[in-house]
Amino acid sequence: MDLNNMNMNNLNEEQQNQLLFMMLIQQHQQIAMMGMGKIQHPETGETQKELSSAKYAIDTLNMIEAYTKGNLPDEAKNYLEQTLTNLRLNYAKESEEDNAEEEEEEG
Repeated sequence: MDLNNMNMNNLNEEQQNQLLFMMLIQQHQQIAMMGMGKIQHPETGETQKELSSAKYAIDTLNMIEAYTKGNLPDEAKNYLEQTLTNLRLNYAKESEEDNAEEEEEEG
């Protein structure tokens, strides 16, 4: 489902709900990516690393995954799983880099 080119008026209620769910996932993905300094903040146009906000967004998606387990259509479930996998890998990498920088500064 292409989230960027969807017209809500052409969808039935179930499709609208699925689109809204996937947009919610996308919003949290963007918050996490901004927090990891991977994308620019839309208001400032700058990137800034704030791993605590990235972690909060990822934790929120983890909770959504747990609460919706067994209740999502395959497309929404797969989208959420793929998003979480990508975010977890990026977060682990950014956390490692931050820890290495801190050790370098202390050392």
